[in-house]
Amino acid sequence: MAGIPLTEARVPGHTRPEVNARIRQQTLDDLNRFVGAEPTIIDGRIAELRAEWDIERTLEANAATVALVGTVLGTVADRRFLVLPAIVGGFLLQHAVQGWCPPLPVFRRLKVRTSGEIHAEMLALRLLRGDFGSPPASAEAALTMAEAGRPADG
Repeated sequence: MAGIPLTEARVPGHTRPEVNARIRQQTLDDLNRFVGAEPTIIDGRIAELRAEWDIERTLEANAATVALVGTVLGTVADRRFLVLPAIVGGFLLQHAVQGWCPPLPVFRRLKVRTSGEIHAEMLALRLLRGDFGSPPASAEAALTMAEAGRPADG
């Protein structure tokens, strides 16, 4: 559909540049701890990353919680609480179409990453582990290659 941003670009495109930079710097700081690390240590970090909640899952869980609470309160306390599920539904639709919704800036400031950002760190770790040949000289080089989707030698 014309006008709808690509999935991978939606959230970073609606995040303030300084917040994106802080998230990237935190990833780089994390990667620096693994330069020259034993493969089993890197394996542990990759396992942690596989369990990390990305921004989509975080937004979905948050929206479902607010909608459920609004529905329960609307049923047992006051019907006006039923506006909460309607508002949350609108936010989710807005996020699906535009890649932005009101809670997004809050979660991004809390350094909740996109699946692409998480996967870039995983790929950078695999590069540092030497999965694709000689490891890059630095965490910065590994992350840059991973963000471009270009493993060294492969």
